[in-house]
Amino acid sequence: MAANKEHILFISYDGLTDPLGQSQVIPYLAGMSSFGYQITVLSCEKKERFKEHKDEIREILKQFNIAWHPAPFTQSPPILSKLWDLRQLKKTAAGLHRAQKFSMTHCRSYVPAFVGAYLKRKFGVKMLFDMRGFWVDERVDGNIWDLEKPLFKLAYQYYKWKEKSLIRYSDGIVSLTETGKEELETWESYQDYPSPIKVIPCSANFAHFNVPTTRQKNAARKEIDLKESDLVISYLGSVGTWYLLPEMLDFFRLFKLRYPNAKFLFITPERKEHIYQKLHNYGLKQEDVRIVFAKRSDVPFYLSATDINLFFIKVCYSKKASSPVKLGEVLAMGLPVITNKGVGDVDRILELTNGGVSISEFTEDEYLRIINTEIEELLQKPPFLMRQRAQDYYDLEKAIAQYQALYTTILQAEPKKKRQKKVET
Repeated sequence: MAANKEHILFISYDGLTDPLGQSQVIPYLAGMSSFGYQITVLSCEKKERFKEHKDEIREILKQFNIAWHPAPFTQSPPILSKLWDLRQLKKTAAGLHRAQKFSMTHCRSYVPAFVGAYLKRKFGVKMLFDMRGFWVDERVDGNIWDLEKPLFKLAYQYYKWKEKSLIRYSDGIVSLTETGKEELETWESYQDYPSPIKVIPCSANFAHFNVPTTRQKNAARKEIDLKESDLVISYLGSVGTWYLLPEMLDFFRLFKLRYPNAKFLFITPERKEHIYQKLHNYGLKQEDVRIVFAKRSDVPFYLSATDINLFFIKVCYSKKASSPVKLGEVLAMGLPVITNKGVGDVDRILELTNGGVSISEFTEDEYLRIINTEIEELLQKPPFLMRQRAQDYYDLEKAIAQYQALYTTILQAEPKKKRQKKVET
């Protein structure tokens, strides 16, 4: 492909040495480099992960001629650590721009976007705001910022005010969901300063997640002491904040009454004791569950042991913009899903892929409705058809093409101006 002279600064508050960076950042950057863009990455790296994985990541990036400038990630104290990181990122980004003259910044979420807005104001560098979600409201909805405490209330008011400037300075926006896009278009800040919005969900690596064979399924079950006759529900990922462990255990309690051979497999970095100590509240025993920690490379192996995947997510305002990474990965393996309504585009995706069912509320009656009327049909869903439909939606190459089109639109566009409001006469 012909060389492209445009130089892009990609800014991420997630580290490239984090699992998320390896699954949801590097593949996109590698794809964009194939279009000829010269890419420099500025990312915040956690100390231990950086020490362990830095050489591996450098080698991967070197293959795609991507330059990398890692910066430290500061974890405490709350609020102040973000401000410190932001100050350091602005300083580094400004120095890099003076030396390399970027055409555009690609800012992954809010903290990087504050840096992009700074470069836009100071140097006129165009900016792509890759929102990922409604970050400010997530702090409150996730009980990270308690608005009863003056410091957090002040932080919320400050960052909501700053959010408006991010919309104003962005030359293009990426939303993970159609629901988030529709909400964003109602914001006055967007209506005053509109720019192209493209919906690009979190993609899944379909080369990594495949429909398992019967032999693979049985081998995985043997590894974690499950019988071929067991009916296995799985959960993938961390629990807490957004993912509702009590509600999932309550569902499984009723599920096991209907299906005595049921087991619940957690593929999670959580401590086993954290889950075990909650089982007795629902009349469950340790023998009813299996808990394994898996490296990303081993996740498909353990998922292949299961029949149905379950995840319940907290329903709140900020989740309109949420795109659970696990949904695409699970559907790529042909596993049907039980989840809940009110989160991003999950309902639309399940309808599109015929990939599962969603409950409307966290009640015993609703759980029993699913258990008594939907499970047999879920178990009969054709896995390869689910995978094919999911790939049409989550395909990485499609996402990269969408980013490339948005890059082109932004780089070729005239400077953004405030929309003139009509005056009624």
